[in-house]
Amino acid sequence: MKKIFLTGAALLFVGLTYAQTYVLDKTIALTGDGGYDYLSIDKVNNRLYVSHGTMVNVVDLATDKQIGLIENLKGIHGIAIDNKANLGFISDGKANAVVAFDLKTLKIAATIPLDSKDADAIIYDPFSDRVYTFNGESNNSCVVNPNTLKQVGTIALGGAPEFAVTDGKGKIYNNLEDKNSLNVIDTKTLKVVKNFPLAPKGAPTGIALDEKDKRAFSVSRENNSMVVVDIITGKVVATLPIGAGVDAVAYDPETKLIFCSNGDGTTTIIKQESADKYSVVQTLATQNRAKTLALDTRTHKIYLSVTSFEPGTRKAVPNSFKVLVYKQQ
Repeated sequence: MKKIFLTGAALLFVGLTYAQTYVLDKTIALTGDGGYDYLSIDKVNNRLYVSHGTMVNVVDLATDKQIGLIENLKGIHGIAIDNKANLGFISDGKANAVVAFDLKTLKIAATIPLDSKDADAIIYDPFSDRVYTFNGESNNSCVVNPNTLKQVGTIALGGAPEFAVTDGKGKIYNNLEDKNSLNVIDTKTLKVVKNFPLAPKGAPTGIALDEKDKRAFSVSRENNSMVVVDIITGKVVATLPIGAGVDAVAYDPETKLIFCSNGDGTTTIIKQESADKYSVVQTLATQNRAKTLALDTRTHKIYLSVTSFEPGTRKAVPNSFKVLVYKQQ
């Protein structure tokens, strides 16, 4: 049987099939107890930021060691990175605020009050040079100027937002969990210019973007699926089965792999064979409730945060918070 090795994408083809496997690389122990949500990577400073209740754990990706904490917050969800301003921005949902911090020193630079409640997802858009929070209870997005450190706008979204992603060219795409649809936001006008229905219905959470092929990847909890959406036409071009309790999804444009992190203790890895053709290539065993992740597109490693729980309960085991690191075999 003929075998062809492609080192660039680390693919092993056997006939018409291929193997591309992720394995556990290491675990990184982190300080503190409490809930956890989004993870973000700062490529410029080679750091991983991990949302964790009332703090952010900061990891040096060169050593995979915790190097700092951003503390004394109320109840946070995500971290956005703006290397142009040398600032990170934390969505503090319980404080109805965005907290700005220095990316080099990790010191808090400002607490920016928001006119809306429940700031959850947060992103930085380089095209508009603005930070956007997505506020679950308020059905809107707050717009923050990272240079003046003030809120400068509010976008009505028409439903309860979950994750969002920018194309860096003037458009932001965000899921509406309660409407089972995908918004297209114009960052010039600060308005929703299109809304695409997602089928089948499934309370979408995470979203990732293939900028080259104009495809969005939206994952849903209710039906355990990932849908592929043509962001030009709004057409759903593919639907893939994934694990239960999904929260996040990430896309690697070099390896053409899509990672769906699921609360059932799996990460579903999907191969993009073409813009409209996809297949599940691995169900990676992780840990129960490891539902959010970050992808380092330079090393192709994925990072998942998780806490251990007492069997049969939602009570966290003290001092068990960590990040699981997986790499290509």
